[in-house]
Amino acid sequence: MKVNKILREQILQIIDNQIRQNDPAETRITHDRLTQMGFSDVETKQLIGQCVMVELFEVMKYLKPFNEARYIKNLRNLPNEPSE
Repeated sequence: MKVNKILREQILQIIDNQIRQNDPAETRITHDRLTQMGFSDVETKQLIGQCVMVELFEVMKYLKPFNEARYIKNLRNLPNEPSE
């Protein structure tokens, strides 16, 4: 699968903004939890990025609003892949 470098950078920026702004707080909590489990910073952000992508896909393809409850549920379930 070809990596879209621009999209990857945008997702990393979203994650960094969420961590910096502590909004939602679960992003920082998840980042800390995963790094304490032994994942590197890069691996952790890749995992969180899966959750971001679920939401971006729903927003862009189906024109649905951002579902924060689902996003938080998927963050809490990491390192397992997002379920929705």
